[in-house]
Amino acid sequence: MYLQEFLEIAILHFLAVASPGPDFAVTARYSLAYGRRVGRWVALGIGVGILVHVAYSLLGVTLIIHRYQWVYATLLLLGALYLGWIGWQAIQAKPNGQRPESAHAAGQLSRGKAFRVGFITNGLNVKATLFFMTLFVTIIQPTTPTWIKAGYGLYMAIATAAWFAFLASAFTIPAFYDRIWRYGHWIDRVMGALLLFLCGKLLLDWWQVIQVLLGR
Repeated sequence: MYLQEFLEIAILHFLAVASPGPDFAVTARYSLAYGRRVGRWVALGIGVGILVHVAYSLLGVTLIIHRYQWVYATLLLLGALYLGWIGWQAIQAKPNGQRPESAHAAGQLSRGKAFRVGFITNGLNVKATLFFMTLFVTIIQPTTPTWIKAGYGLYMAIATAAWFAFLASAFTIPAFYDRIWRYGHWIDRVMGALLLFLCGKLLLDWWQVIQVLLGR
């Protein structure tokens, strides 16, 4: 059961981190401006920032779900609608304009500052907050042990840091960045379609919970 749950989390998490957003933008900016070393420290900060969202999801949402089934049903519906909304937004993505040129910084950026940039970017990302609230309510079952949920969170932190560290290196290769910029809207559209499919699945799960609450 936990393997299936983990695979669903891994797929949804990949869709979230691969879709261009604030984390993507800040990694691209600092990698292009200061080089891959600084970009990798930004990526590490982003990965550690994930643990902030994991912590409050574990401490708050789980306790509420265990006690009130109607709260679970409400959050399940809101989570499904949220995924549907971001999926609809992504599927309407338009081609990017002219690609910005790489800037060469006059000086170097310290590792600590690069880390803080990544950490703050992810830690204060409202979309990340909504994503993790949705994930811990709709995908992860209330009966899943806390230590397994913590393991999921640790995996997502490591996977996020690894993904953006890879991008930090790839962004310094002009041919790769050109392709990402040129075809990024197609990536968004495919991911949007997958998120809409997941939204439909979660709505079916919500309806089943409602049937149980109504005693049918």
